Amino acid sequence: MPEPSEALAATHSPPGAAGAGEATETPPAPGRSRRAVAQRAALTGAAVSLLLVAAIVLGSRMLRDFDSALLPYAVATVFLAFGVAYRYTVWVSAPGARRLFKKGFGSFFSADNFRRAPTALPKMIATYLGFQKFLGARSRARWAAHQLIFWGCILAALITFPLTWGWFTFTSGSGSGPGYEMRIWGIKVLGFDSLNVLGWLMFHGLDVAAVLVIPGASYFLWRRMKDRGAITGQRFAYDLLPLICLIVISVTGLLLTFSSIFLHGGGYEFLAILHMVSVVFTLIYIPFGKFFHIVQRPAAVGMQLFKYTARQDEQVFACKRCGEPIDTTPYVENLRGTMQDLKLDFNAFVEYCPRCKRALRGNAYLNHVKKGFK
Repeated sequence: MPEPSEALAATHSPPGAAGAGEATETPPAPGRSRRAVAQRAALTGAAVSLLLVAAIVLGSRMLRDFDSALLPYAVATVFLAFGVAYRYTVWVSAPGARRLFKKGFGSFFSADNFRRAPTALPKMIATYLGFQKFLGARSRARWAAHQLIFWGCILAALITFPLTWGWFTFTSGSGSGPGYEMRIWGIKVLGFDSLNVLGWLMFHGLDVAAVLVIPGASYFLWRRMKDRGAITGQRFAYDLLPLICLIVISVTGLLLTFSSIFLHGGGYEFLAILHMVSVVFTLIYIPFGKFFHIVQRPAAVGMQLFKYTARQDEQVFACKRCGEPIDTTPYVENLRGTMQDLKLDFNAFVEYCPRCKRALRGNAYLNHVKKGFK
């Protein structure tokens, strides 16, 4: 195995550089061919979609509780299920993601980890997945905006998906209220008065979600329009379009309520179509855009647990150059294994801290590259 400085120099050597190694092309990652991975992903997506269709039919009591007016939303969720399963299968087929998936979910469902640290997993789910405290270390404003979007979308999903699938319904014994019953799979779980606070929240939960999402998405949209760091690397379809979709969905949803209460239904049909189109487009877009990280995040929580349990065992890896701790030993070895899977010939570089990596990089340039120029 070459020394880290030599490995770096090999990728920066000019023609005729004295003492520089020959640059080599990184071989392709091992595993199935792209076609085989795509076929497997398509079969997985089809299977998940069929399972969701079966769940919709059974959960709505053989479509007895299914609202045909919500059919476009239901169809969009089926496409969403296919896209998520397809993209996830392709993602975990890559060597790095496969290791993250195995180590992450292996720690997530490890009985040994639960016995040693029974509160670690719930704590990490709450702090890392729910309240995302790691974002607060970067910026309190970004953390607050992200929380508004996160909880607004969670609330909207918990209401929209089961309602769209016909899993729960609201029925009135008198036909016009104010007493209503909420039924899940045809079983009564809650009775409420539509004129009290609980009733208002039950019927306006999506409005509450919209009020949460709009300021959060607007903040990030404003930041991407003004912040030079954000502007530099942003792409419209990947960075701006998701925020615009969230704002359009939320605004049109609030306008539907405004139309029904204050305009006696004026313009309701147009707004309903606009809202439906924006929701359907966003659901289909989720697996192939920035929102896909929502599906990936649980594996990252498992990786945090993987690192946490190693720290509990005091398995800390120190930099080979300065002796400062880098990370846990199992995590460093996992990273080394990923680089070996990718046939990267400088996997020994993981044994150095970021500061020493920069020093080694500079020395490699001075010793092997710069002196090659005449």
